[in-house]
Amino acid sequence: MPFELGRPLGVPNDAEFQHKVIASAFDLLERDAGPVLEDFPEDVPGGTPSVDEFEMAGQVCPIDLPPPVSGDSDIMQALEAEIGRLAPWYEMAVNARGRTTVGISEVEIPDAARFVVGMTQEKAPEIPRDDLERGPCLKVCSEDLKAFYSEAISAQPGMSTSLAVENWLWNKTVLGKVLWQLRDAGLESDDEFTRYHAQRSLVPDRQIHLREENPRVFESFSLQRK
Repeated sequence: MPFELGRPLGVPNDAEFQHKVIASAFDLLERDAGPVLEDFPEDVPGGTPSVDEFEMAGQVCPIDLPPPVSGDSDIMQALEAEIGRLAPWYEMAVNARGRTTVGISEVEIPDAARFVVGMTQEKAPEIPRDDLERGPCLKVCSEDLKAFYSEAISAQPGMSTSLAVENWLWNKTVLGKVLWQLRDAGLESDDEFTRYHAQRSLVPDRQIHLREENPRVFESFSLQRK
C-alpha cells in the first residue's frame, strides 16, 4: 500500500498530490455501478517509510544537537541544550500551522523535562502539579515532550513521514534515550499505572518492534545508569 496508515491523502503540505487524490475519489462517484474499489495509481512522493530511515538521510537541514551522553550526571544538561536548539524549529512549526498539540501537561517544557529525567533516577523528583499523582503526571509530561520534539523536527525538509520523525526522536535524541530508560525502569515498577504506561503508551509499538528486530542499532544507544 503506497499510503501510510492514518494519512489517506499523502504527506502533509503537498497540496498538489492531495488534490489529485481527492479528485480521483470524487471521480468514483461518476461510475454507473458500485461499490467501486480501486487502487490509486501513484505512490506518495517521498512518503514510503523504511527501516533505512534510522540513518536519517532525508534530513536536509539537520539540527545541531548535543553529543551523546553516557551517564546520569550529564543527561539533564544535554536535554536542556537539546530543547533549546529545537525551540526555534518548534516555533516555526507552530507559526506555520497555527496550532500545537503541546500543552496537555500544563507544565512548561523545561520543567516537564526535569521531572521526566528525575523519574529515571533513584530519588523521586517533586511532582510539578499538585492535582496529579506521579504516574499520570509522568504520562502527560512525556506526551508533551514527544509532541514538542515531533512538531519541531517536522519543520525540517525531508521529515514528511511519521516513521522518519519517530526514528529520529527515539534513536537520535537525548530525549529518546531518557524515554527508553524510563520504559525499562517502568516495566519493573511496583506501581500499576507506571507499569501499564511503560508497557502500552510510552514508546510506540513499531519502535519496540524495530528495537527487537534491529538490536545492533541500539547497542551504542542505551543509557548506562550509574
